[in-house]
Amino acid sequence: MCYRFSEVLKKCSRYRLIDQGKQLHGVMEKLGLGFDLVLNNNLIDMYAKCGTMKLACLVFDKMPQRNVVSWTALMCGYLQNGDPNASLVLFSKMGLSSIKPNEFTLSTALKASTVLGVPQNGMQIHGVCAKSNLYFAPVVGNSIIDMYSKCGQVGEAAKMFDAMPVRNLVSWNAMIAGYTHERNGEGALNLFREMQEKGEVPDEYTYSSTLKACSCVGMAAEGSQIHAALIRQGSSYLAQSTVAGALVDFYVKCRHIAKARKVFDQIEHKNVVPWSALILGYAQEDNLQESINLFHQLRESRHKVDGFVLSSLIGVFADFALVLQGKQMHAYTIKVPFGLEASVANSVLDMYMKCGLTDEADTLFREMPTRNVVSWTVMITGYGKHGIGYKAVKLFAEMQVHGIEPDSVTYLAVLSACSHTGLIKEGQQYFSSFLSNPHFKPQVEHYACMVDLLGRAGRLNDAKELIETMPLKPNTGIWQTLLSACRMHGEMEMGEKVGEILLRMDGNNPVNYVMLSNMYADAGYWNESEKMREKVKRKGLKKEAGRSWVEINKEIHIFFNGDSTHTLIEKIHQVLREMEKRMKEEIGYVHNMNFALHDVEEESKVESLRYHSEKLAIGLVLVSGGVKGERMVRIFKNLRVCGDCHTFIKGLSKVLKMVFVVRDANRFHRFENGLCSCGDYW
Repeated sequence: MCYRFSEVLKKCSRYRLIDQGKQLHGVMEKLGLGFDLVLNNNLIDMYAKCGTMKLACLVFDKMPQRNVVSWTALMCGYLQNGDPNASLVLFSKMGLSSIKPNEFTLSTALKASTVLGVPQNGMQIHGVCAKSNLYFAPVVGNSIIDMYSKCGQVGEAAKMFDAMPVRNLVSWNAMIAGYTHERNGEGALNLFREMQEKGEVPDEYTYSSTLKACSCVGMAAEGSQIHAALIRQGSSYLAQSTVAGALVDFYVKCRHIAKARKVFDQIEHKNVVPWSALILGYAQEDNLQESINLFHQLRESRHKVDGFVLSSLIGVFADFALVLQGKQMHAYTIKVPFGLEASVANSVLDMYMKCGLTDEADTLFREMPTRNVVSWTVMITGYGKHGIGYKAVKLFAEMQVHGIEPDSVTYLAVLSACSHTGLIKEGQQYFSSFLSNPHFKPQVEHYACMVDLLGRAGRLNDAKELIETMPLKPNTGIWQTLLSACRMHGEMEMGEKVGEILLRMDGNNPVNYVMLSNMYADAGYWNESEKMREKVKRKGLKKEAGRSWVEINKEIHIFFNGDSTHTLIEKIHQVLREMEKRMKEEIGYVHNMNFALHDVEEESKVESLRYHSEKLAIGLVLVSGGVKGERMVRIFKNLRVCGDCHTFIKGLSKVLKMVFVVRDANRFHRFENGLCSCGDYW
């Protein structure tokens, strides 16, 4: 009878049949079988796998006798139900009893330490293992390797791997995964070759980890060789989602989107991994339409989308400010279980902020059941980008009242917010507080925020002194920040010196030459400006092309500077000319020729300014009759908006009595009634 009960309990455990399991437990109690050790162990396992740890503990506590299986089953239960701390506490209590752990007990304790990410705990258990005769049991050795690898101590993992007298496939996989986690592609590939030389046959996990190692360090040739080897073997792995998904991800990260798509199309049974990898790949290549089409196909395929994938996809819509798709994603997250995860909610917050929907972000933030430091940081960053510094500062104080300690990223966010809004006093206070906190390690980016804050305020000497006296080595970014401030205030002497430093540090970065050229152009030094641009041409350097995009009726329209490919380009130019004429008559608008090509006729200068990507995007909106259902027009640009376009959009907002929100590489600009939210301070 006990054997029959035991088999039924195992079935309940395997298929998570909690109600049937409870009924069986009741029958056992009535039959007086509550003393049976094997049945009680099966009950603990069944309740744990069904997620009812209280009942598992109740059975454990009532047991007249326990063996190693009893302790291990409850430890596994805690671990499976997301409580590794309780699992380790139980392991400690077991150490005080007369029951000795077996290899599965030790493996479970090591896994609990791995989940916690605390190597000190794992090292103590490693010591317990070393004192037992189970030290070289494969399951124990493999767990030690995995624990050290995932806790960032790959060197210790390698020592254990080298000491093991017998290794199995899991041992090799754990060590390869450890090197991959450390982004040591060469180490992973060397081990991959060695295991085959010693007669070990790789499985799908080996191939997946090795491909991931290739992708994380850009080893395109090596990853392609693995792909070729799989094809030569006629391997069934290529039809499986695990290896094929790793191949798709590999090709995406190596920027071979066509090869990624080819592998994707050959997968017989796709899971969400290759779907998400390809969606993000197309977004990375600026093929937004294909990215969106694939996402719709993913939803129709009824695959379960986990929190990581949801966050990643929402991130795509956030980066490209796709408002309608972003709102649809928010609605979708409400309907699925993973939508409740904090990481997903934080991604939705970020999406609303990057789409310029601060009110929606604020509403969601206030309604979130749990908010972590990332949630607060996203909001502070968003308010800073929108030039609402006072809200960012207020929120920074509020988070500490709620017991949330800011981290170094939060300080970076609030310092940036102070910089964008000109809150010098507050920024200096936060910076001083940050430097005095021994728990934080300042980065160059924190100093760059202060340089930006001081530079925008015209305190260029103070900004330069801060760079020269800071305890960190200045990078090109912080000198570029100072150069921007020199350009803003027309400080040519310091600007030239800073420019010389930048060209010495990074003479192959086109951005440095363009910044210097623009500074000279602002001051009317056309020869010097042209010399900088000539150097860019001689060196064969290419700067990032300026582009803007706008979403109209769920369709994304992308324009590059000087673009003439749009089917409505003639009408766009016509409406822009009409707007220029109207603005000139009503508010006296004139072009800022500093942002035009200087060595052409005046009429051509005006034409070149009209071809700026943000103007073309706005022109399309006007040609299309505006954006239906929206009270404002949203335009997005990958680079900083130029001064002429800034002036143009200010005037347009006044003449048309419309609101234009423009997100550039630095911040948001809200144009309304002839004014900009940045206060011309960008």
